[in-house]
Amino acid sequence: MIGASARLLRLVSVLAARPSWTCAELAERTGVTERTVRRDVAKLREIGYVVESDPGPWGGYRLRAGSRVPPLILDDEEALAVAVGLREAALSGALGGDQAALSALLKLRQVLPRRVADRLGEMDAAFVHTPRPTEPQITPGMLLELAAACRRGERARLSYRDGTGKATVRDVDPYRLVHTGRRWYFVARDVARDQWRTFRADRVGRLQPTGRPVELTDPPDAAQLVSRSTANGPYPLSATIRVPLPMEQVLRLIPATVGTHRQDGPDATIVDVGGPDPEGLARYLAGLATPLRVLAPDAVRQALVRRVRELLADNADGRADDTSC
Repeated sequence: MIGASARLLRLVSVLAARPSWTCAELAERTGVTERTVRRDVAKLREIGYVVESDPGPWGGYRLRAGSRVPPLILDDEEALAVAVGLREAALSGALGGDQAALSALLKLRQVLPRRVADRLGEMDAAFVHTPRPTEPQITPGMLLELAAACRRGERARLSYRDGTGKATVRDVDPYRLVHTGRRWYFVARDVARDQWRTFRADRVGRLQPTGRPVELTDPPDAAQLVSRSTANGPYPLSATIRVPLPMEQVLRLIPATVGTHRQDGPDATIVDVGGPDPEGLARYLAGLATPLRVLAPDAVRQALVRRVRELLADNADGRADDTSC
C-alpha cells in the first residue's frame, strides 16, 4: 500500500493538473476510496494548501492559491526549468541585489533527483552567459559555491587574484553576496587582518570549506560596504558633499556605485564620492547641475569654486555675443 506522504504528493499533483475534480475522479486517479480522498484533502488544508470544494453530486475539488507557499510538486522537466530560470535570474541580477534567486536555487539543487541534477550540470557546461562588454563573467557553479559558503556559517580558505593579478590565499569567514547591477561581490571577514573585506566574485579561484564553524558578531551592512568599496576604493581621493535633497532623489543623480550615501535629516543627503584628483572631482560635481556643498576636503571645494568662476567668466558676455551683427 502506498504511504500516506506519497499519497498526499500524488493527490496534489493530480489536483494541479486541471481546474476541478470530483471526489470519485480523484479516488480513481489516486487508487484510494472516496473517504480517503476526503481525509487527505483535510490534511492538505492543514499544511497550507487551499483546496476548495462544492457540495453535491456535481460538486468537486479545486486547488487555489493560498496565503503562504506550501510544498510544491514538480516533475523532472518542471524542476529543470525552474532551476535554469533561477540560475539566469541570479547571473543577470534581474531580481535586484538580494540573494533570493540564489537561495531558492541552492534549496532546489539539494533535493533534485540525480538524473535532473546531472542534466542541469550538462546545461551549465554547455551554456555560455554573455556579459556586457565591461562586465566580467562568473560561472554559475562558483556563484552557487559562494552562496553556499555564506549559508553554511563556517570558515573557508579563499584563493583570490586581485586587480593587479596578484594571487593570494587567505582564511575568511563568509557573510554575504551582493549584486551591484554590474557584478557580484563576496563579503567576508579576513581572519588574519580581522577586517571585513569585499572580493569580486569573478576573481575568486577557489573557496574550500575548513569545517570550522564561526559565529559572526556585529557584521556590517554588506550592501553599504560594497557601495563604499566600489565608489571610493579605486580612487586616491574622496570628497564629502551635502546635497539638499532626499536620498531617493540623490541616488538618481549619484548612483550607489559612484558614491556612499547617508541621510542628513529628511531633506538632505551626505555623499562620499571618489575621484582621481581635486580638479577631476570638481568637474564631476559641477556636471551634476544641482545645489550642493563640499564639506571636505578644502582642495576639492577650492577646485569647484575655480571651476564655477571660470564658467561664469566664459559666459559673462554670452548675451552680447548672441546679439552682435
